[in-house]
Amino acid sequence: MAMASTLVRKMITRIYEVEEVKGDSVKKLSEAKVNAEYVIKKIETDDEELKNFLFTLGCYEGEKLTVISVLGENYVIAVKDARYSINLELAEAIII
Repeated sequence: MAMASTLVRKMITRIYEVEEVKGDSVKKLSEAKVNAEYVIKKIETDDEELKNFLFTLGCYEGEKLTVISVLGENYVIAVKDARYSINLELAEAIII
């Protein structure tokens, strides 16, 4: 019986480790690491103007982006073949 519970604990621990490695947790671009590539899962805002602006930059679901640098509340991101500087409000709206 003790052997079975030990095995179950190991399996559960392994599942949590795999989930952490995959990084499936929802997070905002403002929480992203520098020089790591991410895929945009969604744009989370009620402001249509903000959504449209991000769309013109190429920021929409499924698109890849990289955070190049962070200085204060400004984020330099690379989307497609371009680099943009966005503020914290925009970074908070991008879910990766």
